[in-house]
Amino acid sequence: MAPTVLIIATSPYFPIARLSVSLASTGFRVEAVCPSSHPLTRTRAVRKTYRYRALAPLSSLTAAIRDAAPDLVIPGDESSAQNLHSLYLRESRKGSKGASICSLIERSVGPAETFEVVYQRARFMELAKALNVPTPETAIVRDVGELREWARNSPFPFVLKADGTSGGEGVRVVRTLAEAERAFHILQTHPVLARAVKRTLLDHDSSLLWPSLMRRSRSVCVQAFVSGREATSTVACWNGSVMAALHCEVLETGYATGPATVMRLTANPVMTATVEKLVRKLNLSGLHGFDFMVEEGTGKPYLIEINPRSTQVGHLRLGAGRDLPASLFAAVCGTPVQPAPTVTEKDIFCLFPQEWMRDPNSSFLQSGYHDVPWDEPELLRMCVERSRKQKSAAWRMPATSVAPSAPVKCLDRQAYSVSIPQER
Repeated sequence: MAPTVLIIATSPYFPIARLSVSLASTGFRVEAVCPSSHPLTRTRAVRKTYRYRALAPLSSLTAAIRDAAPDLVIPGDESSAQNLHSLYLRESRKGSKGASICSLIERSVGPAETFEVVYQRARFMELAKALNVPTPETAIVRDVGELREWARNSPFPFVLKADGTSGGEGVRVVRTLAEAERAFHILQTHPVLARAVKRTLLDHDSSLLWPSLMRRSRSVCVQAFVSGREATSTVACWNGSVMAALHCEVLETGYATGPATVMRLTANPVMTATVEKLVRKLNLSGLHGFDFMVEEGTGKPYLIEINPRSTQVGHLRLGAGRDLPASLFAAVCGTPVQPAPTVTEKDIFCLFPQEWMRDPNSSFLQSGYHDVPWDEPELLRMCVERSRKQKSAAWRMPATSVAPSAPVKCLDRQAYSVSIPQER
């Protein structure tokens, strides 16, 4: 009988839907707990979905776990990871009645004592520094006074980061004290209810709703700025051992501090050693991402944070040692890893639809591997339609953009433009 993996998702990110397809192709039975309009509902890989209720997140997860009886759970975003940690805490108070759920969560992501470490950026950086990992100076700032004290002793620019955020949303690079104080107040304040409701209704993203209702202020840390280029490592690990890894340099981003749109596969021994050291120390399992800044001039990679989830490239199957889904399947089943043939021999990946939306004439779309989900037409349709409705000023809309009401029929593989045949 095929092992079951339950994906938990609160935000409408397409990468986790792509991951579900790769997991299914390895032999997993894939189920998901997510909002009803999530991209996971548009892929044939997900056999069953359970509705995620933003006002009762832990009850949603509990009901899905009991029904699916999964062998593994995978958080699809930061909010989902937080929900898993909270669920563990609640179930641990029930003693033997909650033991099975607690065991499943620890089996899937790692021991409970590491939860706060992977969630709190400053604590994680303290751990990394204690392991002699190259890191920029990082500290928690609880109020404006501590922020001013940091500014007196550290040069501008520096970076402010809020825990529990992703995609660059909770990151600010500041260059003056006034700018730092404004950013600190914005990052620390709990999400405004009107904004959380708007995002839930219009963007189908319920991740802000519960924090807004609970009026929880975010923890903010300050980090020294490293001038250079971004890099990232995504790993599949099991009981503290790295089984497969993708190490990439970021070539393009959608906007400053935002998610990557183009990445290049790399082999950096310092990044590899850093990731293996941290996975071993934290005894991690499942999928995790590690972000770096490669210093300009020296090429030295500085670790800047951890993501307790898969990142954008986690679904890519690139052969032995680089097939994360196959490695997870082997770990769960206790069998040798059987990687799939690599999806491309190219080392540059254009993430869809990010790079296409950033610049439809990007040279990377021709020279690199454009990672379009051609085999999942409904997912592709949803991806294109939603992407074209985004209002981000950082991304230019393609010249071939169409009215939102027009049904998207296909994406031209050569021109990377949308064609809209007339209905007959």
